[in-house]
Amino acid sequence: MFRSLTALGLIAALASPALAQEINLYSSRHYDTDLRLYENFTAATGIRINLIEGEGEQLMERIRTEGANSPADIFVTVDGGRLHRAVEAGIFQPIESAVLEERVPANFQHPDNLWFGLSSRARVIFTRTGERPDWLNDYEDLADPRLAGELCIRSSSNVYNVSLMAELIEVMGAEAAEEWAAGVNANLARPPQGGDRDQLRALAAGECSVAVSNTYYWGALAASENPDDRAVAEAVEFFYPNQGTEAEPGRGAHVNISGAGVVVGAPNRENAIRFLEYLVSDEAQAIFADSNNEFPIVPGVEIHGPVAPFTEFRNSGVNVSVYGLNAAQATDIFDRVGFP
Repeated sequence: MFRSLTALGLIAALASPALAQEINLYSSRHYDTDLRLYENFTAATGIRINLIEGEGEQLMERIRTEGANSPADIFVTVDGGRLHRAVEAGIFQPIESAVLEERVPANFQHPDNLWFGLSSRARVIFTRTGERPDWLNDYEDLADPRLAGELCIRSSSNVYNVSLMAELIEVMGAEAAEEWAAGVNANLARPPQGGDRDQLRALAAGECSVAVSNTYYWGALAASENPDDRAVAEAVEFFYPNQGTEAEPGRGAHVNISGAGVVVGAPNRENAIRFLEYLVSDEAQAIFADSNNEFPIVPGVEIHGPVAPFTEFRNSGVNVSVYGLNAAQATDIFDRVGFP
């Protein structure tokens, strides 16, 4: 899908002498709220954004097919595993930007500056409100036999679960991670079905006592105009795993990102970098968070909305590139233990 954002009424930009400047943005983020970011950038700079939307794999294939003639300047996608696939496909070029390097935490940027994180969400543990067992604190506890028949989580083929497993391989080692996967599989309340919102609905309905979901899905339910969705959000609560104590801090929660890089051969490279720098500004970071219930990638940005009270937590610090590097091993482990 192609959308030129000049069609959205950016009259001030049309009057700018910089009208000839543009960026071709290939994005797999399907949030209309992101349009506000594009509008603000064009209004401030006069640089027009041509938006091409699609699924991540579809857009990567399009860029590969277009080859040296591709007009793509920036590729945006969700999840570290998908960013890694773009790296493997040779889609990105290194970015030289002191702004990006300084504002984006090191674990949310590629080691060779091929991509940078733009927004984040944590994968956390949910219980019904007021019913969290006192022993349930860490991801490891999801494999505890005391949860037999009590766990709701989506399919092991889902990229969010693959990335979580990829991180556990990194921090626990493959053998321990496989034992964990087998324990989680044994604790399933039902065969995995649906998305993260469906896990939360099942939890609220009493089909399980514990569920795993990304934080922003809860935020979407809490902010929904549908009273049934809001009731689900009120019926459940979440906590960040592996936080430890003040005396003995834990390793921290698993966090995933939306991220972007500049495409090899980008015809508007400098404009593209300028746009990415805008996306890590305080203004843009607050829009990411408040419009879509995500977390800012940049520390210290003030946000509002349902997830705003939950921004203070320890993340694992594992570089997101690991999610892609360990993805194949993660999938093999899930297959070996029979995790659906």
